[in-house]
Amino acid sequence: PSVIGSIRARGAAMSQGGSGWNAIMQYSFLRVFANDGVLDRAELAMLERLALSDGQVDDRERGVLSKVFERASQAGVDAGIRDEIAAFKARHGIP
Repeated sequence: PSVIGSIRARGAAMSQGGSGWNAIMQYSFLRVFANDGVLDRAELAMLERLALSDGQVDDRERGVLSKVFERASQAGVDAGIRDEIAAFKARHGIP
């Protein structure tokens, strides 16, 4: 199976309980930063799905997402994505 398929399978398994922090970290580095370094709308949506696979964003997921979003912002994101990131961070208490 593909790397992304493997990460999605882990995300689905997490829906039965547990934190998605590791899948978020793997996806961000394998798909977002190894690809072109720029977080696009589809990649942001996938990070959100992984984080919410169990219905909530836990502290470990918040920490990983905070670092991913910071790195993505340094690499540059368009205004629409920046607004979506800000809204997701505000909804889920991500620093």
